[in-house]
Amino acid sequence: MELDGYSFPDDLLYDNNHYWARLEGDLVVMGTTDFTVKLAGEITYVDVDQEGEETEQGKPFASIESGKWVGRVYAMVSGEVVECHEELEDEPELVNQDPYGQGWLFKIKPSDLDAELDNLMKAGPDYEAFMKIEIGRVQDMMK
Repeated sequence: MELDGYSFPDDLLYDNNHYWARLEGDLVVMGTTDFTVKLAGEITYVDVDQEGEETEQGKPFASIESGKWVGRVYAMVSGEVVECHEELEDEPELVNQDPYGQGWLFKIKPSDLDAELDNLMKAGPDYEAFMKIEIGRVQDMMK
């Protein structure tokens, strides 16, 4: 799905904190959306010291930074962080270059994925309506 210059792949799940999730076997790979990347500017730091940490869906557990912004990373699902994208420690710009691929952030082993999937959005009419509001809100702030 393309919307006002932002890209949201159809095969991912999204939350209202502007993160995405992709199921890979029994793990959830998560990252930040093109929307966040374009608003934040050049990502300069990703907190990748979270391996072994327990997450709770919708709660912050890490951070990412740009020259003008510090953002909390909110868990897409509850569970255990089993892998952090350690390359981002030396190359945080991967998030900007490829937020849906090489710029992924964490892999989480979910504790109750079936119960939490309903809290995530698929690219489609509902997510598009949500993002139109978010994009409009940002545009209003920049006036």
